[in-house]
Amino acid sequence: MKKLSFLLALMMLVAGVLVGCGGSSNGDETGGDGKVVLPVHVGPNPDTIDPALNSAVDGATLIIHAFEGLYTLDPNGVPIPGQAESVDISEDELTYTFHLRDGLKWSDGSDLTAEDFVYAWNRAIDPETAADYAYMFESIKGYDEGKLDVTAVDEKTLVVNLVAVTPYFLELTAFPTFSPVQKATVEANGEQWALKPEHYIGNGPYKLVEWVPSSHMLYEKNEHYWNYDALGPDQIKFMLMDDANAIVTAFETGAIYFADDLPNEDIDSWRERDEFHIEGQLGTYYVSFNTQKAPFDNPKVREAFSLAIDREFICKEIGKAGQQPAGAFVPTGLSDADPTKEFREVGGDYYDPTAAGYEANLARAKELMKEAGYENGEGFPTVEYLYNTSDAHKLIAEALQDMWGKLGVEVTIASQEWATFLNTRKNGDYQIARNGWLGDYNDPISFLDMWITGSGNNDAHWSNPEYDKLIAEVKASSDPVERFEKMHKAEDIIFAESMLAPIYYYVDLYLMSTKLQNAYSSPLGYKYFMYASVTE
Repeated sequence: MKKLSFLLALMMLVAGVLVGCGGSSNGDETGGDGKVVLPVHVGPNPDTIDPALNSAVDGATLIIHAFEGLYTLDPNGVPIPGQAESVDISEDELTYTFHLRDGLKWSDGSDLTAEDFVYAWNRAIDPETAADYAYMFESIKGYDEGKLDVTAVDEKTLVVNLVAVTPYFLELTAFPTFSPVQKATVEANGEQWALKPEHYIGNGPYKLVEWVPSSHMLYEKNEHYWNYDALGPDQIKFMLMDDANAIVTAFETGAIYFADDLPNEDIDSWRERDEFHIEGQLGTYYVSFNTQKAPFDNPKVREAFSLAIDREFICKEIGKAGQQPAGAFVPTGLSDADPTKEFREVGGDYYDPTAAGYEANLARAKELMKEAGYENGEGFPTVEYLYNTSDAHKLIAEALQDMWGKLGVEVTIASQEWATFLNTRKNGDYQIARNGWLGDYNDPISFLDMWITGSGNNDAHWSNPEYDKLIAEVKASSDPVERFEKMHKAEDIIFAESMLAPIYYYVDLYLMSTKLQNAYSSPLGYKYFMYASVTE
């Protein structure tokens, strides 16, 4: 989201924690009206909480508490029925018929019908909406024509016709962009609909009732949600914080029970404690090059900058949480056509990312700079590396600055707050920038289709017709062997042009109180608090 899109703090993908409005020492708090409040932290001010426009993991967490798709994900990332009670899949696996639950409602009490999904999905592909994830609907017939082959047969039945067998389609229906939105509210309020609680009408387990920028977003149980009786706290208070030291202090004092950030220097001291958690995650932390601006419009310069990175140093000395040096973009953990093998195992590395290969990589990087006309950095302009505000990202930025300095070049570093940074990078107003991507579903295409020409998540502003053709063929194929062969060829092109520089494969690191039960983080990085509780 993944821009993680993604857009995530280095090793710090940690979920929120419990705080209270009252003042009890154990943090199991109640508000002045007797409601149980569960404050948590998943990030700073979100860039957007419009399901069609969001592409960040923190935004996705906020959205899945207010909206629900046809399917949702269980703690293991497996799709399970959400708004849909069941689905019938045709023998050729090209037609999905979803049967909605009885009595579904929006949070304002009005009826939710199958037509709401038809509207939301077509809104997401409308060029005027400018959704970063519009391309995720390519698997549905009619995408190229601008009108999806999705039909509300009646109020409770939705029929979807696919272009080709899409093994991850149910996972897509659980993705935030596939959530329904209320047509009347969106059209009556325009862009403002997702900015004010009174307009933010959802269909999920909670509803937004208060939003104080740079402070908190307060969600309350949605009395119209189909599974209301199973919900946990009366209210969830998402604390909007970006100071890692303040976050860990709040955790230590019992003010919060789940911390989504942790100062880098504190990792070792927390490592052996029960509250410290590290889990596997489908994601890659990497560097984006703006391929449309000199000097990074030159593939040799991009490759040189990539090879000059000492990935193992960053993982061991900065990450400190088991991150794995990345020798490719698609991370470990994803299966290949042969499910007994991983995509990464079959595809291999495009360079040696370990300490053993670093000297040879650096030597090759210097040779490439010479071939590009910048021997020993002579004539190379000063360039800027941009990152979003975070101690962890800053440490990596300083390390990269030093490593690139070995090429004889000068790199300055600069930071921006999260929402500003996302838009600066998206608009191409940068030279080199921090980036990260978590898979949106369990298939390698989630890491590859983002790089098609014009994609809303293509922050590199890169374009390659052969690559576009391969991705289109992958999505049009029902043959798993063919799909994976073409995906490997697509990744080959990424590295033939060095349009990005992977650094490491993510892990999910967070602090969670031993008193907090039934809160969890999915392999995609989303945090779930809707069924959480606190025990003594």
